[in-house]
Amino acid sequence: MLAVWVRLLLAGALLGAWPARGAEQQELGAARWQACTACHGPQGRASPEGYVPRIAGKPVAYLEQQLLNFRDGRRAHAGMGYLLENLSDAALREAAAHFAAQRPPPAPLARQPAQAAADTALASRLVRDGDAGRGLPACATCHGQTLGGRGRGVPGLTGLPPDYLLAQLGAWRTGKRQGRAPDCMARVARALRDAELEPLARWLAAQAAGPVQDVPADGWPLDCGALRSVPAEPAPPPLTPLAARGAELARLGNCAGCHTAPGGRPYAGGRAFDTPFGRVMAGNLTPHASGLGGWGAEDFWGALHEGRSRDGRRLLPVFPYPQFTHVTREDADALFAYLRSLAPVAQDNAAHALRFPYNTQAALAIWQTLFFRPEPAPQQGERGAYLVRGLGHCAACHAPRNALGAVSDALTGARMPGGGAMNGWWAPSLHPDPDRPLREADLLALLRDGVAAHGSASGPMARVVAQSLQHWREDDLRAVVRTLRALPAQPALPMTTAATHDARGAALYERRCADCHGVQGQGRRGVWPPLAGNPTVLQASVVNLVKLLQHGGFAPATRGNPRPHGMGPQNLRDEDIAAVLTHIRGSWGNRAGAVSALDVLQAR
Repeated sequence: MLAVWVRLLLAGALLGAWPARGAEQQELGAARWQACTACHGPQGRASPEGYVPRIAGKPVAYLEQQLLNFRDGRRAHAGMGYLLENLSDAALREAAAHFAAQRPPPAPLARQPAQAAADTALASRLVRDGDAGRGLPACATCHGQTLGGRGRGVPGLTGLPPDYLLAQLGAWRTGKRQGRAPDCMARVARALRDAELEPLARWLAAQAAGPVQDVPADGWPLDCGALRSVPAEPAPPPLTPLAARGAELARLGNCAGCHTAPGGRPYAGGRAFDTPFGRVMAGNLTPHASGLGGWGAEDFWGALHEGRSRDGRRLLPVFPYPQFTHVTREDADALFAYLRSLAPVAQDNAAHALRFPYNTQAALAIWQTLFFRPEPAPQQGERGAYLVRGLGHCAACHAPRNALGAVSDALTGARMPGGGAMNGWWAPSLHPDPDRPLREADLLALLRDGVAAHGSASGPMARVVAQSLQHWREDDLRAVVRTLRALPAQPALPMTTAATHDARGAALYERRCADCHGVQGQGRRGVWPPLAGNPTVLQASVVNLVKLLQHGGFAPATRGNPRPHGMGPQNLRDEDIAAVLTHIRGSWGNRAGAVSALDVLQAR
């Protein structure tokens, strides 16, 4: 979606970054990964809480592989997936190298000497010898004599929190974590006796992180890994000129953003969306029989222009045909040609979970009669309007919806439906604010690079920038900027006339925020955005501010911003979030309203 979050310019520190140079770059290298230490502890040494692993000192190749797995959905963790979603391979490689170079101290062994001796005896036997009678290989067989890990597939075991080790062994036992066949870790976890788990975990936690062993040419004896293997994609055939044009149109509309499930095949569908109509599953767009295999160009045009499927069924307006109806027939045919060129993927469309009455064709017929009319594309020469109203479908996020889920024509801002880290964000108004105007250059930079003078794109908009907008032609981006700046001016909702002081919020800010954002909220250009005068800080809705503090995140990695800074989740109570936001919104010349704990609860 072209959800152009014009004023999503970080309030809570989604630390957008222009590339630093020379000594400054070296100075900021470690700070770039502070977002990771919010959970993994200082220098990645693991937090005292039980279920977060040590990442410091692990094999660099292993760390890189796991970061890729989390980002691409092959390993499931909501928080990790959200943080890493918009980072590039190069950025993840840099993060892996940074933490692999750290050397954390070991945790203290058990306090009672007798218990420590017992743990050592049991663990030494399992680590060095295993138990052939139970089919238990020695841990050192795969994890290396130092237990420091080996290559991309085998992690280091030492210095990890015992609770984390126990949790992972439990995940292997239950099948929640899986390896390549033969899944030796599942076999090992099931063969271990319950009485052996805690002593082994305590002993491993108390050992210093050992050096990483190189993997011998013939590999290790057992084929263990953190994931099932992913087959390599065959090289696609060359595109015809029509399909090549369609590929560009697919990037303009960010079709893959909705029609690719986390960790799934591109355009094969399966992504879930919580909407006013219920839970909707994106369909398969590949030319397989389970997708668009039986469709023709006329069928595809009917879906985009008239909101009807190949068999005549009326489509849910979650598929944004109220905006795609503006797409020209020529562009629809080119887009269809590109989708037909994709490798077929056998993946049946998952069933929706719709609310009554939207699960009936009769209700959809009434809805279309009331709220939808097929319309022609904007006049030739209005390229920006064509992209904003049609392919970019900005209204899908930025236009308010009525009680029946129909969007208005005004791009005046709206809260995106659904909950969780990636839903429920506030898509702000795209109309110019005469009180706080954005320069054309700032708006262009935000769309193209994900960063601007006052902050960075975050939340769903970061995904749009990473997947779509950074790949647009410069002239298309400039056309969109001109169109948005030509919309009728719309002042933001009134702010308070006096600054609000919150002593507890001031103390929290000094302790948790000032090191990056400055004691006067000035930030650091190109690294940490200013909070003084920041449009997101000042807007009436505090939803995005709460989301940023709750979930953290990184700005998108783009060609113009390849090495973004980030912020980890802040783990604050609702009252503390309210206090620090009240302080930020009422300091350094900011004159926005106070925030209550109820506001925070409603924004989550």
